Amino acid sequence: MNSRTWIYYKLKGLDGIVNLVNGGTPELTSTGWQLADTDHINGFKNTKEIYLSADPEYPNRYTVPILWDQKLHTIVNNESSEIIRILNSAFNEFLDEKYAIRDFYPTELKKEIDEVNEWIYDLFNNGVYKSGFASVQSVYETEVKGVFHALDKMDQILSSQSYLAGGRLTEADIRAYTTAARFDVAYHGAFKCNLRTLRSYSNVNRWLKGIYWSEIFGEFRETTDFEAYKRGYYKFNNPNGIIPLGPEPPIEPL
Repeated sequence: MNSRTWIYYKLKGLDGIVNLVNGGTPELTSTGWQLADTDHINGFKNTKEIYLSADPEYPNRYTVPILWDQKLHTIVNNESSEIIRILNSAFNEFLDEKYAIRDFYPTELKKEIDEVNEWIYDLFNNGVYKSGFASVQSVYETEVKGVFHALDKMDQILSSQSYLAGGRLTEADIRAYTTAARFDVAYHGAFKCNLRTLRSYSNVNRWLKGIYWSEIFGEFRETTDFEAYKRGYYKFNNPNGIIPLGPEPPIEPL
């Protein structure tokens, strides 16, 4: 399960409804991602075993997240953008009302959310990776400028409203949050996205802090681990495995 699906899982109160198995070490190996704890229902130890159980001839990468159907013993979906929408509404009849009424992809905002998601994904969510893994200087410069174009655009939107799409927390915010929370502690240094820090954008920083410190949606703090982000992006991406101490604090108080 990746970050945005984990956030959705917690926001929708799916504990006890959907069995959750998290990944272990942040290293992708020939057997995919290792599971932190062996799946106590199926006995899977890694994502390769899950994929091959569903299809013994499966030829592609053993990615996460995975939504598994225990009854049919197969993979329902492995695309996070689709899984979060399944989690958003598919289990509402089994949930307490507090969680069932939480709708992060409301009908009246779908068009606006989709429009925001399109450029957020290309320039921001995926842009940091395109910058970090660029092997040609010109490609890196193009992609990193795109990252900061996205932050400029986010800052402008958030100058007149509290959230990225409409006047409420939606899928667009959740998808952007996962990258924003990692930005200053990881992407800024490890992926060379260092034209500016995220906290130098006053409106984006206010938005990020508002979500992280929210009294209503404490699930964001519960699923955010700044030290794990630094370990994941630095320990395995430099010869000596040095993990930086900063920034301090990893996120500013409200």
